[in-house]
Amino acid sequence: MSWTDELYKIYEYNSDRDFDENEPVMLPVAHSTANAQIEITIGLDGEFKGARTVDKADAVTVIPATEDSATRSSGVCAMPFADKLIYIAGDYCDYAEGKKADNSGHFINYINQLRLWKESEYSHPFVSALYSFLDKKQLIHELVRSGVIKTDEATGKFKEKEKIAGIAQEDCFVRFVVQTSDNCVQTWKDKSLQESFISFNSSLMGDKQLCYASGEFVPATYKHPSKIRNSGDKAKIMSTNDESGFTYRGRFANKEQAVSVGYEYSQKIHNALRWLREKQGKNIDSLTVIVWASAMQDIPDFTRSFINEDEIEAQPVEEDEDSIFDDLPDEKNDEIPSTMPLYMDMLKKRIFGVRDRLELNTKVMVMGLDAATTGRINISMYSELEASQYLANIEKWHSETAWLRFYSKQKKKMINSFSASDIIRYAFGTEQGASVECDKKVMRDNILRLLSCITNGAKLPSDIVNALYQKASNPLAYEHNYNHRSVLETACGMIRKKIIDEKGDVSMAFDPNITDRSYLFGCLLAIADKAESESYDDQERNVRVTNARRYWNAFSQRPYQTWGIIEERLRPYMDKLGNAQVKYSKWINEIVSKMDADTFSDDSRLDALYLLGYHQFTDYMYNGKAIKEEE
Repeated sequence: MSWTDELYKIYEYNSDRDFDENEPVMLPVAHSTANAQIEITIGLDGEFKGARTVDKADAVTVIPATEDSATRSSGVCAMPFADKLIYIAGDYCDYAEGKKADNSGHFINYINQLRLWKESEYSHPFVSALYSFLDKKQLIHELVRSGVIKTDEATGKFKEKEKIAGIAQEDCFVRFVVQTSDNCVQTWKDKSLQESFISFNSSLMGDKQLCYASGEFVPATYKHPSKIRNSGDKAKIMSTNDESGFTYRGRFANKEQAVSVGYEYSQKIHNALRWLREKQGKNIDSLTVIVWASAMQDIPDFTRSFINEDEIEAQPVEEDEDSIFDDLPDEKNDEIPSTMPLYMDMLKKRIFGVRDRLELNTKVMVMGLDAATTGRINISMYSELEASQYLANIEKWHSETAWLRFYSKQKKKMINSFSASDIIRYAFGTEQGASVECDKKVMRDNILRLLSCITNGAKLPSDIVNALYQKASNPLAYEHNYNHRSVLETACGMIRKKIIDEKGDVSMAFDPNITDRSYLFGCLLAIADKAESESYDDQERNVRVTNARRYWNAFSQRPYQTWGIIEERLRPYMDKLGNAQVKYSKWINEIVSKMDADTFSDDSRLDALYLLGYHQFTDYMYNGKAIKEEE
């Protein structure tokens, strides 16, 4: 089934239900949104009652919109009810100067359209009240009297450079409240007014045509809505305005033969898409990613890591992550997974908990929207999966990318996966202040590439792993050790994923049976780093950089030659350790003895496995196992 049919089903499933207080509302057919700066209250008799400016936080207003006015960009085309001052104010010319002083064309276009609605069989008391008020041509006079509009004392015209919520006074958008005998009704929320306009607008639609999407003969449209990604977005996902080019020449006689989409169908799928974007879309620069289930059940957000820091306890750490289960019912486990079996048990339980709540035959849709140009939106990716397959892929991703991570503020180590944004910023970002940041466009382009890996089980792109390898091999590029540690942990997690994609699996802890050259050299680097740092006093440990870290990048390229330099410079620090140096010497000898002379003297570049060797042997030394073995 196509993405349009899935969006149509979402609209039909949700349009008539009651929305929660903090939940976005699904727009009705033939309605759009606008940011209002002024709110006017009138009575049912059309008398002015008051006015106020609108806070930016409360500015988004649902408004009736015709096929033409919803897509207006230039020219004169009035909205049916709420609109800008230049359209609705009959006395606008008394206060404006310059080219905009004569608004007669705008006002006539607006008031005639409002009159048609008022005199139709679909009229509404609020429409009559508004018409009575605006027909007096005293709107701006009342706003000036109320102190909402400021005028120049000398000329009586709009005061220059005066703004309301960042918008010039003469360009402000106005919405209306109607005061009844027992209530003040916000017209942009009134369903009876919305239904009145939908009926009136339907009566104005043209001849019926075959809708290629629904297969029904209905009024068609070639002016599809915009505002997909935000209320100011002019880009469209469907557009047909090339009648003079080569869009259909030689194939069809006219555009109607090329494609035809019903007006109501177009309205519903666009409104559903906007609602989904506002409700659960993820914005990354110009990219918007939306994931939804066919019956709108809660599903895990695949862009996040598996476990949230709130579950680790205490304050958030430097790494800014969220859990994939943050939006789901509480399924927290008191035990933080410090081993892979514990981690896998927690992961399976949570995935099972989600799967158990899903309806039979539920589907999951993943859509990526990006702006090809300022006027066009491109569907960068779209996939439909059975919910069971989606959850299986999510489980696969978070199990295969998990790695042992250290959270410095909580002083805890645990197994956890990585958020998609962390993977990209650590692979392609640089340290900026206290954190690692990545260019937004780079983030956008590479997040898209990760989507198919996470949701469809595709292999991890090699260049992302290589980028992490390069970043992790250059610790001197990071002033803060925790940033390099995060890069290293992310690199290890993605290297593990790459190994699983190609060969099998890799242990999470140091494996003494591994004889791979790169892995063993990584262990040697860890020993040299730990031995030197242990010889430092507390003051030195905070400011000095070990020789292992100083030569790390060269070591990754020429391990044998660089190891000779590191080992030579390590000797004074080993002497400072006294008897403690014995264990380090023993470890070095054990690691070297696993390589024959030719392998050890091979000075070619180390592969990514050396980072796993470094990380695992470091943990092996720090976690107490190595000390107990020595004892």
